[in-house]
Order: sequence, then C-alpha cells, then structure tokens
Amino acid sequence: MEKIKVNIQKLSGNEDIPLPQYMTDQAAGMDIFAAVPEEEIVLPGQRKKIPTGIAVALPEGYEAQIRPRSGLALKNGITLLNSPGTIDADYRGEIALIVINHGEDAFVVKRGMRLAQMVVQKVLQVEWEEIPELKNTKRGEGGFGHT
Repeated sequence: MEKIKVNIQKLSGNEDIPLPQYMTDQAAGMDIFAAVPEEEIVLPGQRKKIPTGIAVALPEGYEAQIRPRSGLALKNGITLLNSPGTIDADYRGEIALIVINHGEDAFVVKRGMRLAQMVVQKVLQVEWEEIPELKNTKRGEGGFGHT
C-alpha cells in the first residue's frame, strides 16, 4: 500500500488520547477517539459535537473523510451527521464529530473511546467544460430504480 506522511498535533490537555490508528493491516480507515473531558450522555434523538483532541495538516491534494463506525451503528444506533465529513487540506482546527443517537437507549461517550473512522484520500479538482448537449447513454435520464 502507498503511504504518505501527515503532520498531526495533539491539542493541549489531550496527551492521553491515542493518535488515529489502523486496527488491522489492510484497514482503509483509522479509528479516531473521543477527547471528551468527562463522560457525555447522548440521549435518543439527540446530537452532540464531540472533540477528538487532534488537528491535522494534510498535504495539498488530499482530504480526510470522517465516517461512522459500523459496530456502533448496529449495536447502539450511533452514527455521525454530515457523513462522510470532509477535512480539507487547508483546515487546521480541531477535528470534531457530530454524533447522533438513533438508538432507543442513552449512549455514553467516554474519554478515549473509538468513536469514528478517518480515511485519507487523494482529491481531484474539476475544471468544468460547458457544452450545449451531453452524449446520450443507454440509461439516459433514468433515476432511482431505473438500473
């Protein structure tokens, strides 16, 4: 697998929070951890902004996508709003997670808990070329359920 070096900063007071990490050799996403100062309770239907205690400096031409963890979604109904969230290469603030509880029970976010995943990807920027008409395809204008 291709690897790149990315600068990361643990924000003050978060020295105990692990850096994002791959949990298996071929994982695409790194688990990222909650940096709540004390336990946060997320009630059913409630959403909360949860800090991660880290900031990154992605190289130009890359982004980080923040995604939910499937186990938390299945077992607890916990997911992320704005998913996948995008961390742009020029953003230098703390990465935060917008957690929502779609489950039936209150969910407790604990300090250091694996709460989301981060996937780093290359980015292409589009230069639009406006034309009077697009080439037709077999599908044409068929939308949802037409394939």
